[in-house]
Amino acid sequence: MDILETWPDISRHIWDMKYRYRRGDEAVDGSIEDTWRRVARAAARAEADPELWSERFYTDLLADFRFLPGGRILANAGTERDSTTMFNCYVMGAIDDSIEGIFEVVRESALTQKQGGGVGYDFSAIRPHGSHIQGVDSTASGPLSFMQVFDATCRTIMSAGQRRGAQMGIMRCDHPDIEDFIEAKRKNGALQMFNLSVAVTDGFMQAVKHDGPWDLVFEGQVYRTIQARDLWDKIMRSTYDYAEPGVFMVDRVNRMNNLAYCEQIRACNPCGEQPLPPYGACLLGSINLTRFVTDPFGPEAAVDFAALERTVRVAVRFLDNIIDLSIYPLEKQHAEAVAKRRMGIGVTGLADALIFLGLRYGSEPAVALAERVMAQIAAAAYGTSAELAAEKGKFPLFDGAKYLKAPFIKALPKAVRERIRRCGMRNSHLTSIAPTGTISLLAGNISSGVEPIFALYYTRRIRQGHGDETSEHEVLDYAYAEYCRRFSRPAKDADLPPAFVTTDTITPHEHLLMQAALQRHVDSAISKTINVPTEMPFESFRDIYMQAYDLGLKGCTTFRPSEHIAGILVRKEEKPVPKPERPDLPARPDMLTGTTYKIKTPLSPDAFYVTINDITENGAVRPYEVFINTKNLQHFSWIVAMTRLISAVFRRESDPSFLVEELKSIYDPAGGYFSHGEYVPSLPAELGRVIAAHLQHLGIMPVPVPGGAAAEDGDAKLGAGPGLPICPKCNQPGLTMQENCVKCRHCDYSKCS
Repeated sequence: MDILETWPDISRHIWDMKYRYRRGDEAVDGSIEDTWRRVARAAARAEADPELWSERFYTDLLADFRFLPGGRILANAGTERDSTTMFNCYVMGAIDDSIEGIFEVVRESALTQKQGGGVGYDFSAIRPHGSHIQGVDSTASGPLSFMQVFDATCRTIMSAGQRRGAQMGIMRCDHPDIEDFIEAKRKNGALQMFNLSVAVTDGFMQAVKHDGPWDLVFEGQVYRTIQARDLWDKIMRSTYDYAEPGVFMVDRVNRMNNLAYCEQIRACNPCGEQPLPPYGACLLGSINLTRFVTDPFGPEAAVDFAALERTVRVAVRFLDNIIDLSIYPLEKQHAEAVAKRRMGIGVTGLADALIFLGLRYGSEPAVALAERVMAQIAAAAYGTSAELAAEKGKFPLFDGAKYLKAPFIKALPKAVRERIRRCGMRNSHLTSIAPTGTISLLAGNISSGVEPIFALYYTRRIRQGHGDETSEHEVLDYAYAEYCRRFSRPAKDADLPPAFVTTDTITPHEHLLMQAALQRHVDSAISKTINVPTEMPFESFRDIYMQAYDLGLKGCTTFRPSEHIAGILVRKEEKPVPKPERPDLPARPDMLTGTTYKIKTPLSPDAFYVTINDITENGAVRPYEVFINTKNLQHFSWIVAMTRLISAVFRRESDPSFLVEELKSIYDPAGGYFSHGEYVPSLPAELGRVIAAHLQHLGIMPVPVPGGAAAEDGDAKLGAGPGLPICPKCNQPGLTMQENCVKCRHCDYSKCS
């Protein structure tokens, strides 16, 4: 049956809002078929016979959602927006350990995010906090301080298509600042535009297994030696409580890399499916597996492998053409892309396809079937790329003798390897399993990527036009909707076949087995999240990551709902305990003593003088009021409002230290500056620093240990009630982690888009 006959309203809405081409107020695409035709014609421009290939791209690939190109391709190909990049994934160049080098990468990343690209960085090359800087007789502020600059830059840039940039920050497990990196996002809302991962080496993993010592080094100098298992437990505990950092198996990535002979990979894109070299970029597209199951739910249900192979072969040609059609934010990215011609063909709808086949996700038959499917896709993709090399030329950095020695290539079928030997390769890498949240919803709400079904049905809010008005739609999983339609079951019938399972009923080990089976036939990596229950003991949780390493994965990400995660994103259902009122507020004495602090900031030509007056109450000294003075009248209203509000808090709170965290989390859209060796994101944040210093002087706040991590007890913690974390956009309990990204089940909120 044609999927468009039962195409849900929410899918039509996604198409209309995100992928339908408009010229001003005029809708150029009258239907989804027009969108497919537009994209097919654009991709066929590179062919000697554009009419032939335009029809093939439409009929054999795009129609009926058989193949889902990356969203940027759907939105931009064949439009007047051809100047927007059609690549999803970038890794920035290696960061030189100098002010000039760091801010050059800031500039390049800003240009990339402006065009809609998510970016990844390796911060391991920046010298650790407190190390000596020759020539200026000063100490380094460390990589975390500069990460705040990248975070602030990303925060202020609206990417193409109304997307805010997503970033991946990576640090090696042997960097002297790795312990601070692990806990970097816990304070002041810092680094919220980043996903974080620790690059773990084979040597480190062996040291963990044998409880050996581990050196933290930079440029050959050992800064400290710790126990590897202690560092591993710190990573695991943070991931258990905060869902970050992830783990990036950097040595395995490089050992398995097809181009290990000519590139070094140190980072990946924000969702983790694309380990890339400096200035690397990758195109993405996904095979919709639900379209290749014959006789769904029936006794003869099977995968049509012949049709699957035909679609993969056309998809390789399609994406190869897009490499030449797209523009690139940086010339270095363009040079890197055409030198290697990377692409990432993956799958989506896996969980729904398994339900059609009557197989329970995570079971042995399901894992075996998924592996067979991915092996077929890889063989077809590599065989097609070899044929394209004979027709259109090899990728410029192809070295046959070295390429054929790569572990992934050696594992391909003999016939494919022989074809590569004869013809060469058009593309260095061909397979990757990427997030497919929005395009899967576009295709009828098929299950996303290789994730299990999150829920059989749920309610989602969508905006009407550009206003605040919203409407609610019940969204059914594609396989569930098909089952209800075919068997005339009510929409919420609980009497379903055993294959209908959701992510909360699948064990972490079953998740790992599925990911490992697919990874064997994926030359890049896989974006997947292992959702674990809140009540899982830490000891069991910690084993997940060691199993991931032993099973050959290139990375691992988990999500455990916790009261620690995302602060305001978690709602406490219990009624808050009311704070006692203070009817006995002390009257202001005629004379108070205090301290005046001078703030000199590049954001203003004139200094700010902050005076905090104290009062003695019940034998204890605490702040009573604050005054701010400056010559700059530009800030007059801001100063009056700030001093009155802070003074009101001082008079009513014996411990006003919570103000420090609130003020330090304020970011100026124009960017911040460095002061006292720290990155200060705004003038209010600088005021927070001054108040913190004053409270520490009075003994109300603890004085932090120099160079040490903040105390666990000092973390701001909000309670977690039952259910899922709260979405900051629709305020509904629907946040979950899928494909390495926090997404909402009720609205279009996504941290990564």
